[in-house]
Amino acid sequence: MPSLARVPGLWPLRRITRALRARAPSLNFITLHYMYFIFTCLLASVIFWGASTPARSVSYTDSLFLVVSAMTLAGLNTVNLSTLNTFQQCMLFFLILLGSAILVSGFVVHVRLRSFEHRFEYVTEKRRQRAARHLARPRLLARTLSRSLSGSRSRNLQAERPSTITYRDKVGNDAHIDTSSSPENGPPPHITFGPSIYHYAEGSSTNHRHHHRFMGVGADPHVTIKRRPTSASNTTSDIPLDAARPSSAHLPFTSSGFLSRNSHFHHLTEKEREKLGGYEYRAVRLLSWLVPAYYILFQLFGCIGLGAYVAMNKASVTWKNGLNPWWVGAFNAVSAFNNSGMSLLDANMVAFQTSAYMLITMGLLILAGNTAYPIFLRLIVWTLLKLLPKNERCKVFRETLQFLLDHPRRCYTNMFPSRHTWWLLSCLVCLNGIDWAAFEILNIGNTGITDSLSTGFEVLVGLFQALAVRSGGFYVVTIPLLPIALQVLYVVMMYISVYPVVITMRNSNVYEERSLGIYADDPGYAAAQSSSARGLFGKLRRTMTGETFEHTKSYFVRQQLRAQLAHDLWSVVLAVFVIMIIEGSKFKADPVQYSVFNVVFETVSAYGCVGISVGVPNDAYSFSGGLRTLSKLVLCAVMIRGRHRGLPVAIDKAVLLPGERVDVAEEEDGEIRMERTISRGRVV
Repeated sequence: MPSLARVPGLWPLRRITRALRARAPSLNFITLHYMYFIFTCLLASVIFWGASTPARSVSYTDSLFLVVSAMTLAGLNTVNLSTLNTFQQCMLFFLILLGSAILVSGFVVHVRLRSFEHRFEYVTEKRRQRAARHLARPRLLARTLSRSLSGSRSRNLQAERPSTITYRDKVGNDAHIDTSSSPENGPPPHITFGPSIYHYAEGSSTNHRHHHRFMGVGADPHVTIKRRPTSASNTTSDIPLDAARPSSAHLPFTSSGFLSRNSHFHHLTEKEREKLGGYEYRAVRLLSWLVPAYYILFQLFGCIGLGAYVAMNKASVTWKNGLNPWWVGAFNAVSAFNNSGMSLLDANMVAFQTSAYMLITMGLLILAGNTAYPIFLRLIVWTLLKLLPKNERCKVFRETLQFLLDHPRRCYTNMFPSRHTWWLLSCLVCLNGIDWAAFEILNIGNTGITDSLSTGFEVLVGLFQALAVRSGGFYVVTIPLLPIALQVLYVVMMYISVYPVVITMRNSNVYEERSLGIYADDPGYAAAQSSSARGLFGKLRRTMTGETFEHTKSYFVRQQLRAQLAHDLWSVVLAVFVIMIIEGSKFKADPVQYSVFNVVFETVSAYGCVGISVGVPNDAYSFSGGLRTLSKLVLCAVMIRGRHRGLPVAIDKAVLLPGERVDVAEEEDGEIRMERTISRGRVV
């Protein structure tokens, strides 16, 4: 009977299966993140739709849209949230918590912590077994040798010939057994073990490595690391200062390795790599309670503070919408911290235009939960280090805090080195300052704004709107009342809302070159390097500063921007094109309300997960509520894709589980980085 593999009719099926496996995404951090969001949204949408009162009062499309909007923190709504029942409002509340970027990053920290612990248990057990083998094998060899020697004497073999038995175990230990003796009074056999040898990667032959062939935003799916033979002299004596520097000055222990940019340690011995892993484990363990504490305490105090304020000062506003003031304050606090922009009040934050406490507190929560989160977290760690006494009792804790400050991107995705943090702060101040200044200047003479607000509150409202437009999603003034130039600026700011954090995150990635595909044979990279090398200013700058092309600070930022723009632009353009096809008849009937600009504004708001909308004339929900069913589904896909553009790439030290493959990849990157720098330095 022929096997199934040889049946001719199954060959097409096998080809299809192989093709699907080849094109299936790798099971990495990005893929798992997509699966988590899609599965949770689909399950929650069915529950949300079934909980409607009266039954089916909220369509399934609107239920799915609201669930996706809450989970992705987009904040757009196709129905007024005040009309939902309490259970549905609570569902949105918890979906906002489940979709929080800080919660997801904290979960990754706990997964890495457990992986570290399992790895340490494995290493400990392996050492115990290795020690047991080392104790047992010499005894066995000695007994075998003793029997062999006694047998040789009985057979009168030649004793003058020296003999040596060399035994190499699996870990590279040499056992030399010297049996030179005389047949009469030969000494007992002498067994010596050679030292363990740690084989460095630079001694290996030319081969191809395929470590971490998974992709994220901006990663090359076909990156192949081409290994070239290197000598020890190339990696020690010819290393330029800008390529690497001794790592001993940047570690709490003595090390013979090197430290390159972005906390990239390489050429470490096996023991040094284990010590480095121990410090990373301590830092991750510290983050495993610090991140949840930050996440819980900020929202807890925000809920109490805003709930009490609304109950004491704005209770009448909430009761008009049939809502409990404490519930409104708590919902707004959680929505602000997670940058959702959803509000149970139909008028969003317009009802709190003259509430200074409300605007300041929610503005602080918006910053603490998103763009300023890495800044606040580093400030907390730095403050803890300064407050701890310099004694023996706190020595280990201080070393852990210092390691986390020096090498944060080896441990966590949302904590950056000092230079990157200052750069992020400057971007935050600059972009928010532009929004604030534009609001104040462009609204001069705008009676829709100036007549309802005093000068002081107009300044405060402008500041709050500047903080909310980039990620918060709240609006304290009706968007259509703003000048069209300001609306265009808001589109740009929503589009680049994630750029400061995500570019900083990827520019500080330990494996930045690998994630960008620079270590592959990238023609675009080679062309960019060639054009920069030919430029007069490029040569002059390298001559004066000593920096190579690849080590200029602006180069990697440009590469990250190129990758991010290529990832973002086609999604927004395609979504706008499809929606305009679907809404063509409505555009003909009402070209002002369903204009291309309004569609672009809504799409960018959905993709940026911001939540600001131009709205509809006769109701308080978002512009999305007036679109057709298919357009709402397109925006759901846009929101899910937009939620994932701010994630770290799959090839990121802070999301990879510890293991030998990660260590080998880091050593490979160090070799290749040095080789490239040495070769360019010799040419220059």
